[in-house]
Amino acid sequence: MERSQLLQVVQDLVTDEVVVPVMSAIKGWARIPEHFFWCTAMGYGSSVALGLALAQPERKVIVLDGDGSLLMNLGSLVTIAGLQPRNLIHIVLENGLYELPGSIPVPGRGAFSLPEMARAAGLEKIREYDEVGAFERGLLSMLKEEGPFFAVAQVAPSAGEGLPKMTLVDMSRKLERALSPG
Repeated sequence: MERSQLLQVVQDLVTDEVVVPVMSAIKGWARIPEHFFWCTAMGYGSSVALGLALAQPERKVIVLDGDGSLLMNLGSLVTIAGLQPRNLIHIVLENGLYELPGSIPVPGRGAFSLPEMARAAGLEKIREYDEVGAFERGLLSMLKEEGPFFAVAQVAPSAGEGLPKMTLVDMSRKLERALSPG
């Protein structure tokens, strides 16, 4: 599926969930959600989302991770499995590339399975998607049920979509305002 299709599904279904996309997982986002934090440190999207999930247990947190990004912080899967945050949805956009530095193939592309790595780390609610309709049905289900969830979505390489024009400071302040009580 195209990344823009996946992002459109997320955009259409999120209400007050916090969305934490990493690096290139944000490319092509049409409208930035109200509860949003763009994690630009490669490998740390799952850790940032875990922290937000623990700090905001009444709110779902969706991390849109990249396969290359997750490979740089596989230990986060063990931590998530150990803490079992019921409000965390970890979606990995898998295309076999480190896109931002020039579409460099991830090491071992095709020789490993992210769902099997998640299972070995102790996660139980694992999903896989390769078409947009199944992803939409799956996300609807994950939003209604308790997690944590780990989902891999096969996406085509980016077609050159741009990155957001907001600064990280602006995004951080926007999220802080959105999460502030009252």
